[in-house]
Amino acid sequence: MTPKNSRRARTYAAALAAGALALAGCSSGGGGSDPKDSKEPTMESQDITLGTAADSTGPAKDLPGAKKGGTVTVLQRDAFEHLDPGQIYVSDELIMQTLFNRSLTNYQFDDKTGKAKLVGDLATDTGKSSDGGRTWTYTLKDGLKYEDGTPITSKDVRHAVERLYAPFEAAGPTYLQQWLSGEGQKYREALPDGPYKGKHLPASVLDTPDDKTIVFHFDQPRAEVPFAVAMPNIGAVPPDKDTKEKYDKAPLASGPYKIRNYKPGKGIQFVRNDQWDPKTDPIRHQYVDKFDVSFGHQWVDSTRRLQADKGADRNGMTWTNAVDPSQISTVLKDKEAMSRSLTETQPYVDVVSINTDRVKDKKVREAIAWAFPSGQYLQQFGGPKAGEVGGGLVGPTLKGYDPSFDPFQKKKYPGGNAKKAKELLKEAGKEGYELVYAYGNGDTHQDASVVVEQALERAGFDVQKKEIDQSTYYTQIGKVKNKYDLYRSSWGADWPSASTVVPPVYGGENVYDDSANYSHLNVPSVNDEIAKVTKVSDLSRATSEWIKLSEKILTDDIPAVPTFYNRLFTLWGSGLGGVKFNSVYGAVDPTAVFIK
Repeated sequence: MTPKNSRRARTYAAALAAGALALAGCSSGGGGSDPKDSKEPTMESQDITLGTAADSTGPAKDLPGAKKGGTVTVLQRDAFEHLDPGQIYVSDELIMQTLFNRSLTNYQFDDKTGKAKLVGDLATDTGKSSDGGRTWTYTLKDGLKYEDGTPITSKDVRHAVERLYAPFEAAGPTYLQQWLSGEGQKYREALPDGPYKGKHLPASVLDTPDDKTIVFHFDQPRAEVPFAVAMPNIGAVPPDKDTKEKYDKAPLASGPYKIRNYKPGKGIQFVRNDQWDPKTDPIRHQYVDKFDVSFGHQWVDSTRRLQADKGADRNGMTWTNAVDPSQISTVLKDKEAMSRSLTETQPYVDVVSINTDRVKDKKVREAIAWAFPSGQYLQQFGGPKAGEVGGGLVGPTLKGYDPSFDPFQKKKYPGGNAKKAKELLKEAGKEGYELVYAYGNGDTHQDASVVVEQALERAGFDVQKKEIDQSTYYTQIGKVKNKYDLYRSSWGADWPSASTVVPPVYGGENVYDDSANYSHLNVPSVNDEIAKVTKVSDLSRATSEWIKLSEKILTDDIPAVPTFYNRLFTLWGSGLGGVKFNSVYGAVDPTAVFIK
């Protein structure tokens, strides 16, 4: 998942904005300080268990002291670009949609430990597989309704899936569509107009034998289907209420809240949905009367207001804004503010992508990797409170992550190894090589660009900086024919498996406009290995193979330079209870928030 950024972490915004697994586009990280100032969370892998049918029944367990009523104000930097669950793939929108949108499965977080469990959401369980994992069957719960009182049926789930094949559905995740109908963009050929001209996927691919049953048929075993159908686009959309592109402004709610007063670029409200039945929902609560979200709050603003904790801000929060780097030391000394803060590891890995269409010489890419000042770069975004210097393309939230893997010694040389880079450029006969470095026009990115420029020039590169409007940053770097050599991107695993990192970000099938393969890597041996590992049905073995492939890609092809693994350091108002962290989306979870 990246940001609006990469798809799951909106990395381009002011301090950046990563993902969220981002494309994802919102900010994925927090502030900075000396490591001695506070204890950081342990960088460890998530282990998400599959819940039972009993775990999938509602209502969600009530929180001690929780009360109903009141309005929560939400301060967000970036405006939501999409409300259509089929188009949502960045961290701030991913967390937002949990209020109004339900998918076949979803994540339940333990209020005490924060550990995640996958359970049935619209479905009665996490799915039943047959035919060696090639067929997956889901049954809908009783009592499911949209905000207008219409029952949710299997035909609505089929429609939600089939509309993802339409050309206008271009921003969301593509796992299920590709597994059903072909890799890359080939799946669209199976239903070029989506379901809008009366055509459907054949029952041999997607079947709805009755109003409660959905059956997915794949051409090979797919062990990770329960996680793929937890993505927000695998939910329900009623065919007669589907307004196609316009659905992006007014989707029908299936969750505890519905959308009201949406003003693009300014704000949005989520109010109670009286058609939501808590007995069907093991995940969400409906404590608050309204969430009043406003956009345009830079991190400096949201940090100042939430730390001050005055007036309406006592009942305020942010879902993805981090404590501003310039204010971290002040917040760390404020014991009262720190009592209503969290610092958590996110699934996002920040890298600087290298456009391999333009930088074709591997030795030049290797020189870039040695020269890049990852540690100094991280300091611009907040230091240890924003993340940890990264050595690889796969982050610490994934099983199999190896903290010792650091082929370009980013931890040993936080400012880059200019000497090594110079030697490589000399060997390549490319001294003075011109690099076009693109970056977003937020203050933090501008500061970081100076650090990058100085380090690369010390190594013998001629750096040409190109500033991009952060509101269109990912659109610009997402063009295959862009004119940049280096640019930051961020990607978060869509679930704790490197299968959601390596194929979408480094697979040759995914070289197309708006894809997460920002480096345009298309190496036959890599593509062959991706196809091979995809067929491994043993998840433990597959995990190991994906990690090994990610390491091979970095050392053999160098399509990107790892910079840092993201953390979120954030605050909320003293009047709120039930605040928790969604470790899958890397954001503050609103689904159990109440006013004390």
